[in-house]
Amino acid sequence: MDAIAASTVKDYPTMADNSRVQRFMRFTGRLRLIFGPAHSSPLDHEMTAENKELLARQQEATAQWTTVTRADGTSYLVPKDPGDRSLR
Repeated sequence: MDAIAASTVKDYPTMADNSRVQRFMRFTGRLRLIFGPAHSSPLDHEMTAENKELLARQQEATAQWTTVTRADGTSYLVPKDPGDRSLR
């Protein structure tokens, strides 16, 4: 029984195997404390022409669908066209 227990212990990583990862995580955590989180762009900037075009395409794509909610709380998308019964 001891031989089986000894062989299974070798299969699992030890704390020494994780120390490099743990040191890296502590180091990057300290850097975030000093320098703050990663950069994110402000929300109040002007939209570029490319972003406006992308937004218009996305709005057109979502305008053709409607959300139907069942009594049990689940919801799903169906086409707004009442003649299209393909997904119902």
